[in-house]
Amino acid sequence: MTVRRKLAIAAASATTVLLAASTAIAAPVQPLAIRQVASGLNQAWAVDFLPDGTALFTEKDSRKIKKIAPNGQVSDVQTISGVSVTKEAGLLGIAVSPTYAADQLVFIYYTTSSDNRIAKLKLGQAPNPIVTGIPRGSQYHHGGRIKFGPDGFLYAGTGDGQNGANAQNRDSLGGKVLRVDKNGAAAPGNPFNSRVYSLGHRNVQGLAWVGTQLYISDIGASEVDELNKITAGGNYGWPSCEGPCSNPAYTNPVKTWPTSQATPSGLTYYKGSLFMASLKGGTFKLNTSGAGGKIYTNLGRTRDEVTGPNNVLWVITPSGIYNADGA
Repeated sequence: MTVRRKLAIAAASATTVLLAASTAIAAPVQPLAIRQVASGLNQAWAVDFLPDGTALFTEKDSRKIKKIAPNGQVSDVQTISGVSVTKEAGLLGIAVSPTYAADQLVFIYYTTSSDNRIAKLKLGQAPNPIVTGIPRGSQYHHGGRIKFGPDGFLYAGTGDGQNGANAQNRDSLGGKVLRVDKNGAAAPGNPFNSRVYSLGHRNVQGLAWVGTQLYISDIGASEVDELNKITAGGNYGWPSCEGPCSNPAYTNPVKTWPTSQATPSGLTYYKGSLFMASLKGGTFKLNTSGAGGKIYTNLGRTRDEVTGPNNVLWVITPSGIYNADGA
């Protein structure tokens, strides 16, 4: 073999090594498990999505609906007038109509000086109340989570308005899961021929479906917080029972935690697990029996967990919103 041939082979081998090294260096970096998409928020409370992927979220204390465009830009949509703000009251839940492309409707849950209520609106226009008279307390137990179920009806988690008797009173909208149509009327098939779907709750904060099965998170008083599996017409015991009890008239929770550990908020089902926000810090990642533990503890208080477009988990804290992969 000539010297020129040997030099050519050596040069080719060196080039191959350099290209391989260059390829290894340029390999894509795996995405972070969680990243912030909005910061500096004023008590962010709930988020839902328009068909184009735009995120709409509420700020409890500012009374504003805001949006995050697909490019990440945050901007105001509108301020809701007549909203009363206390420690737990204000502009709370938001739900986009599942037929938004046709009706352009968005639903909100908020506190006034006399009650909590659900209204529908077209963005930029005044809200039209469709459910009023949900009890409010002076400061606490307002509920506030609203979501459309897989059956197309709107579900709402309410609080007892700091009056435990409301939870057992079928004529009261407090301490309940409500199920209504887009005009606020009782959905067909409701168990009591009213808006009430289940009762005996203290302060419902999260709603999530696994298939067609509804689960809720409920804040307890001083003993335990609850994850409940909901059946139509089920009575979950408050105020007679906090957590499980032996009364056969009541349905026991799937799982409880000491109130010092949980204080649950929003709930979603994502990649085979329930993700439950915690006002005591972090997010619970659970199976449907409630087994599991906390992740994202470095975020502090989490207010809501929502499965968003492109199969991304959205984690809402009072001051920021994050995208996550649930790992």
